[in-house]
Amino acid sequence: MKLDLPNSHELLLKAQQERLYAKLVMQIKKDFGLANIPVDLANDISPGDLQIFLQEKIYYLMLEKFPEYLNLLYVIDVPENAFKQIQVTDVFEVAEQVSYLALKRELQKVWLKEKYTSQK
Repeated sequence: MKLDLPNSHELLLKAQQERLYAKLVMQIKKDFGLANIPVDLANDISPGDLQIFLQEKIYYLMLEKFPEYLNLLYVIDVPENAFKQIQVTDVFEVAEQVSYLALKRELQKVWLKEKYTSQK
């Protein structure tokens, strides 16, 4: 599956098309839990609401709880070289770009699990 999509909205649409959206939400909840960041996400959250939630949560973590933000990115396993490509403008836009990178990595995890567990 190609994940070279331009933004979070397109990425979430791709997750729905591949029937991986529900697993993506579960993976996000799992990784936030592993990073000790409490989240109250409904399993049936809409893609638009999920996108907004992630952007706002990452924005908050960047400004208020930077060590937890770094831990979350470590747990999600966002590639370091991807951060070098972020265009720094203002904090909100950086949070938007980071949430896209996090969604991209989470969808990649879900897709890989789905692909390799279905081959057994």
